[in-house]
Amino acid sequence: MHPNPKRISLFILAVTSVVLSRTMLVSLNDPEGPNLLIVMVMAGVVYAPSWFVYSRSKQGSFRNVLIPMLIQSVFVTGLYFCLN
Repeated sequence: MHPNPKRISLFILAVTSVVLSRTMLVSLNDPEGPNLLIVMVMAGVVYAPSWFVYSRSKQGSFRNVLIPMLIQSVFVTGLYFCLN
């Protein structure tokens, strides 16, 4: 059974979006902390633009995962400064 590179790339993008959204929501200094539902919704919001960019790019290189990860980082940074 050979791993599918496209699935692995999408899984990496999904994990990255969850980690970035959790980090952003922890950084907002809420006394109750981030709710799991809010973290998952924010991860979906962060994942959507990166999935769009990934699906429009040519498959097969590490750069195709690196650019959507960079987009996720910029998106989360912008959201953090807008919400803070």
